[in-house]
Amino acid sequence: MFKSMAITDPITGNPKCFSVPIVQELALQDPNTLPEKYLVPEENRPSVSLSLTYRDNSIPVIDMSILHENTKELEKLASAAQELGFFQVINHGIPGSLMGRMRSVAKGFFQLPMEEKLKYEMKNNQGYGQAFVVSEEQSLDWADMMYLYTLPVESRVLNQWPKTANFRETLHEYALETQILAKKLLTVLAEGLGINPDCFVESFGEFSGSVRTNHYPPCPRPDLVLGLSAHSDGAGITILLQDDECSWEALQVHKGEEWIPVPSIPDALVINIGDLLEILSNGRYKSIEHRVVTSKSKGRTSIATFYSLNKEKEVGPLLELIDGNHPCLYRKIKVSDYAQHYISNKLEGKKSLECLKIH
Repeated sequence: MFKSMAITDPITGNPKCFSVPIVQELALQDPNTLPEKYLVPEENRPSVSLSLTYRDNSIPVIDMSILHENTKELEKLASAAQELGFFQVINHGIPGSLMGRMRSVAKGFFQLPMEEKLKYEMKNNQGYGQAFVVSEEQSLDWADMMYLYTLPVESRVLNQWPKTANFRETLHEYALETQILAKKLLTVLAEGLGINPDCFVESFGEFSGSVRTNHYPPCPRPDLVLGLSAHSDGAGITILLQDDECSWEALQVHKGEEWIPVPSIPDALVINIGDLLEILSNGRYKSIEHRVVTSKSKGRTSIATFYSLNKEKEVGPLLELIDGNHPCLYRKIKVSDYAQHYISNKLEGKKSLECLKIH
């Protein structure tokens, strides 16, 4: 029998009446097993041969050390956020040694014996487990994850933070450094729209932060499953640390009719716009669908850090970005209400944001 995890209701925190298999356990016990519940509908299956259309300069790379010296670099960042919702940053100020340690503790957790990992089984939306599982009938993602709140500090449930060597200290340091980077990015993104550079940071208030470490084990049929279903992020801005040992491009971004692979660049971080920043920018910046594909021979571990507005705030388009040529596109909503709405549904494109659009 394969081990499984109980699924909890994201709103009440109570267990649901079903559980899901632990994917890493599936992959370890029988590498040829692919349960039917992991098969995605045919129209959503990843292509065996990825499109090469965008492979050259596919995802813009921004050098943050020259943003205020080179107006073209700022224009490139703003253009990427408006057209693609994704870009990568280099010279971002986060030490390579810290990124290496963060990768190491994340991978170290998933390498623990199963009984050790299950000590941190998800409770009240924090810990080791699964999210976005709302029914027994839906297709499941070929991945396991650890989800933890990082900011504000009082939102942390430290019993759910692994006690493995240096995990807590490293995550704390990484959260502080990525928050600094998030504020820098929000500042230059505001500049890119020609508004007060502090507008986005002030709108965020006291940052709400979380981190999700994802582990995608090898899969016997990567052409039939997804590691992470197509979705946009429900936060404001996401900072992704990719696996530096992967030889294939697992992360893909939806552009037009194609899925664009995101290359792994040494010491770079992948940045993507979330739903709340699309709302704040009145649709000028886009939260774009993205997904993760798997490999038959190798596993992959990534670390996604999410930054959002203070949960007690109300989010809506900034007045500076509403005028005769740019009517208000979204209704206002309390940030905590949007968060509950987002996590209580399965990942399905930009469905969560659609309900706020003013048609």
